[in-house]
Formats: sequence, structure tokens, C-alpha cells
Amino acid sequence: MADQERIALFIDGANLYATAKSLGFDIDYKRLLKEFQSRGKLIRAFYYTALIEDQEYSSIRPLIDWLDYNGFAVVTKPTKEFVDALGRRKVKGNMDIELAVDAMEMADHLDHIVLFSGDGDFRSLVEAVQRKGVRVSVVSTNTTQPAMIADELRRQADEFIDLVSLASKIGRDPGERVQRYQNRVPGGPGFDPADGQE
Repeated sequence: MADQERIALFIDGANLYATAKSLGFDIDYKRLLKEFQSRGKLIRAFYYTALIEDQEYSSIRPLIDWLDYNGFAVVTKPTKEFVDALGRRKVKGNMDIELAVDAMEMADHLDHIVLFSGDGDFRSLVEAVQRKGVRVSVVSTNTTQPAMIADELRRQADEFIDLVSLASKIGRDPGERVQRYQNRVPGGPGFDPADGQE
């Protein structure tokens, strides 16, 4: 039965964020989870991101905490800071290895992997997972200039899902952000001190 297909989501956080931003919408992760729960038996939803460790406040921290409490397996690691050949300070935080190891470990327990990334480095991972008999869908976009998905990754995937086609199902309602902001401003219309405590 197709509706009992065992599915796992592997979300390259930085890549998905950049792709959605290039398309002009925000991801509603609660809706994203519901969408893929409706497509089969969702075994796990992984979200990968690097964090700047000694930053007092990180704009991604509230999202990470929310995901952690709402059904996502969040995988993080601290970023590494280095100085390049021109003396510029750079921050590096690549989660490709962590994602690849988890996907290979889970593959024997899955029928379908959905990879949210356009990174061409994942082509050989997709091929290896397919050799284990697992179907792989890749979610990214080719509607931007340049395309956010590497051609070799798109060709390797069993199915390419353009993020644009999911926007109405997993995008955050633009009015919701305004409403939530107004609800947080004391004296604002509909002020609710508990708003945002999801």
C-alpha cells in the first residue's frame, strides 16, 4: 500500500532556507510535517544546521527549539571560524557528512527518502541509497536564476519536487507573521502575551 510507504525527511536547513527565501516565502514546519505525514508513514524528520556557538543570541535558536519539541530530530554542530588566504574571517558549518551518515543508517528501514537540498555533493549519497532499493525525492527549485538545484542531483533523483509546487501546502501565510507581531506588541490589536509560546 502506497499510503504505508515508510518515509523519512532529511532537511539541509541552510539550503532549504536559502531556497525558500529565493522564492519569497517562509516555511511553516508544522504544515511541512503534516504534508508528508499525509503521504505515507513518516518515520522521522531530520533537520540539520550548524550553530555559531559563542553567539549570545542566534536568530535560528527559536526555530531549533520549536523543531526539537514538535517532532523533528534536530542535528546541530558548532560552526568553525577561520581566516582565509586574504585575511578575511570566515565561518564554516557544513552538515553534509552528518546527513549522509544518518541517511545510510536509516535506508534499510525506509521505502522513500525525501531530501530537502539542491547541493550536488549529495548525488553519490542518493545513488548509494537507491542501490539499497530506496526511492529518493529531492526538493529544491529550478525556477530561480541560477537554479538552486545542481543538475547532477536532479538527474540522480527518482523524483524532483520543485519547492514552488509545495509553497501553498507548506508555506507560512504572509498575514500570519503580521498578526503574530501585532499580538506581541503590548497595546497592539489583539495583544496576547501568550502568543508564540506554541
